[in-house]
Amino acid sequence: MALFGDGLEAAVQKAFTRPVPKSAGVQMRYLVRRLKGTRPVAGLLGITQRTVERYVKNEIKKPRPELAARLECEVRKRWQPQIRAEARRRAATTGGIVIDTRARIGYTAPVGTTDDARVRHLTVALPPQHAARLFDAQQAGAGEQRLRQITAEGLKEVYFQEGGRRAGALEEIRFMDVEQIEFEL
Repeated sequence: MALFGDGLEAAVQKAFTRPVPKSAGVQMRYLVRRLKGTRPVAGLLGITQRTVERYVKNEIKKPRPELAARLECEVRKRWQPQIRAEARRRAATTGGIVIDTRARIGYTAPVGTTDDARVRHLTVALPPQHAARLFDAQQAGAGEQRLRQITAEGLKEVYFQEGGRRAGALEEIRFMDVEQIEFEL
């Protein structure tokens, strides 16, 4: 399960101004418009071009459950691209991102400190530069491990070091056993 990638995508989707289409015909017509033809849609969904045409004409109204899930997923990925881009831009330049997580978090620090990892529930507002790093990495196709690392670095700077006011000798954050994570723009 892709907690970090899916969480970032869910946060961006909260910015949508119109609901995603529900019926299969409307979803299929939307994909045909976006991909400029029935052939690319058929290839994307793994169905025949004729089947796509039948959905577009409302000759078929109810898709199989697995096709319905793929169809909704592909429409959701492409829905309101300008709103999506604006939400990312706003978070990366002015708004920042809020992270609500419950995970085992520890750190590497000098001898004599209590650096053992323990389960923490944190709600932390990260500044725009951290949101920009997260979105840039996601756009570049970074995996879950890289997104987790960027999030840990943001938590280190904002939560543990309070922007450089404390814990200056803190070296590395261990962000493990993530039970829950939510992002909010």
